This record gives sequence, C-alpha cells and structure tokens, in this order.
Amino acid sequence: MKPKLTYFDAPVSRGEECRLAFWLAGADFEDNRVKAADRAAEAAKTPFGGMPALEIPGKPVILAQSNAILVYIGREHGLHPKDHYEAARHEAMMGHIEDVRNVIGATIRMTDDEKKRVREDIAANYLPRWAASAERYMTDGPFFAGATPHVVDTKIFMIVRWLTGGKVDHIPTEIVAGQPKLMRAHDAFRDHPRVQAWYARG
Repeated sequence: MKPKLTYFDAPVSRGEECRLAFWLAGADFEDNRVKAADRAAEAAKTPFGGMPALEIPGKPVILAQSNAILVYIGREHGLHPKDHYEAARHEAMMGHIEDVRNVIGATIRMTDDEKKRVREDIAANYLPRWAASAERYMTDGPFFAGATPHVVDTKIFMIVRWLTGGKVDHIPTEIVAGQPKLMRAHDAFRDHPRVQAWYARG
C-alpha cells in the first residue's frame, strides 16, 4: 500500500505542493484527483472539511492541513531539516506563505468592485511588505536554505508562480520581481530536473 493524497483535479495551490514534494522525493503515492462534482463529498471525509488530505497506510486518522502534510513528507524523505531550529525556520516561511494566501483568498467572493478596491490596496501595501519580509528570511540560495530543495521550496515556487502568473485579478505580475532571492528560489525549483519531469508528464 502507498500514501493516498486527495486534492482537487488542478495543478494549483496546496495540493500541488504536496504532489511536488512526493515527486521530488521519488516516493510512490496515489494521486487522487477530485472532480468538481465530488468535492463536497470528498471534503466531508477529511478531519477539517478541506483538502489536501493524506491517508497513510497503517495510520487510523487522515492527515490534514497542507503544511503538516509537507512536513510529514519532508521528514519521511529527507526534504525537511532534522535540526529543530532549522525545521522551525522552514515552517515559519511556510506559515508566511499561508498568510498571503489567506489575505488574498478572503477577497475571492467579493463583488467585482469591492474585490478591485481591496486587491489594489493589498498590492500597494500588504504584498510589498510580505515579499520584503520573505526576502530577508531567505539565504543566498538558490533554494530557501541553500543548494538543495526542501518541502518549503514547493510552497515558494507555487506562491510566486501564482502571484506572477497573471491569474490574480488586480495584482500586478511584477509584484515580487524586486525580490531576487524569492525569484531565484522560484526559478531554481522550476528548472530542477525532477520538477521539469513532473510537468512534462502532461
């Protein structure tokens, strides 16, 4: 038996980070992709009513929350620091990335006019501070903690790709362009042979 990861059938956000972590580790897993019509039913099976969720052979409770899943994968496969301080530093960055998702995510169901107003304010005020804080927290790279990627780098890659990909209305695509460490970590992860192989699968 192998771990079963359940997430929406889309190459985005928290679930894609977990898929990338498994793939980066070379670990076998079941990639359970949930169609839109089945989302509510699948989410109801999880501990907190959301996805991603990870079922681990021999464990009685489904593991929830993407950062917890990533830390588990990282510890199992050598992609998360063994040193407690370094591990906490990585997890702090992971939490920082969730902060920005929560801020922008709160605008999704706003009316168009309100969304435009709020997101323009986020772009002008919150995001520059967020990106500068992330930049100060990183090493000289190319990845978050140096020469090799960890599970935290899946999150850096996905958040930078999201913010710069032109899919978040009213957020300029160059919003983190002035942060060289963030951009370098994104580019290094994007160009990693394992990541290239993941997206070449089609």
